[in-house]
Amino acid sequence: MRPRPVAAIMLRHAYLHKRSLPRCMEIVFWPLMDLFVWGFLTLYVRELAQGGAVSFLLGAMIFWEILYRAQQSISLSITEEFWARNIINLFISPATPAEMVAAVCAIGVVKSLLTSCLLGVLAMPFYGFDILAVGWMIAPLYGALLIFGWAVGLVTMGLIFRYGRAAEGLIWGVPFLLQPFSAVFYPVTVLPEWLQYAALSLPSTWVFEGMRATLRGEASPEYLAWAFGLCIPWMLAAGLYFRRTLVKVRERGSLGRQVME
Repeated sequence: MRPRPVAAIMLRHAYLHKRSLPRCMEIVFWPLMDLFVWGFLTLYVRELAQGGAVSFLLGAMIFWEILYRAQQSISLSITEEFWARNIINLFISPATPAEMVAAVCAIGVVKSLLTSCLLGVLAMPFYGFDILAVGWMIAPLYGALLIFGWAVGLVTMGLIFRYGRAAEGLIWGVPFLLQPFSAVFYPVTVLPEWLQYAALSLPSTWVFEGMRATLRGEASPEYLAWAFGLCIPWMLAAGLYFRRTLVKVRERGSLGRQVME
C-alpha cells in the first residue's frame, strides 16, 4: 500500500470538510443526539415507579414514525430526482413546484399510514400494546404530526437546494435534531426549565404530551389546540423558506451545477 495516494485521498476529504459546514456537522451530530435522547430517557425511567413506561415508549415510537415518514416523503423523494439526474426534467415539466410538493406529501400520507398500521398491528402480539387505546385523539394527533413532518421536510429540501449534495445527510439528520426537544420518549418536564419553552414551541411536543395524557386517561383538547395552532406558523414559514430558496436557486442557475456534482 502506497502512502501517497492514501494521504492524497485523506487531504481531498479534509478540503471537502473545510468547505462544507453540513459535512462537519455530521461528525458531532449523531453522538450529540444520542446523548440528548438517551440521557433524558434515563432521567425519565429513573423517576418511574410503575409499569406504564412501556406503553408510553411504544406509543411514542409508533407516533415518531409518522413524523419521520412525512418528512422523508418530501426530502427523500425529491433528492432521489437529484440522484437520477432528473430534477431539471421535473422542473421543465408542466407540473408546478406546489404540485410536486403536494404529490410527495400524498406519498407521505400513504407511507406513514402503512408504517404506523404495521407497527400498531405488531405491537399487540409482541408487547400487548394497543395503539387504539389512544382513542379518538389518534386521528387528530396523526394529522398534526403529518403537517409538522411536511414542514420539516420542506425546510430540509430547501437546505438541500441551497447547499447541494453536501447537505444530503440532513435528510436523516434533521428529524433527529428535533427528537430530543419534542419530548418523544419522556415528558417535557424532564428537560431543563429554560429548554422547555423552546420545546413547547414545537407542535410535536404537544402531540407526544397529548398521547401520554390520553394513555393515562387524561385526554384534553388543549393538546390538539396547541399542536394545530403551532402547525400553522411552522407550515407557513417552511413553505415561504422553500419557495424563497427555489427562487434564489433559479436566479443563480445553480440547479444544473448541483445535478452535475
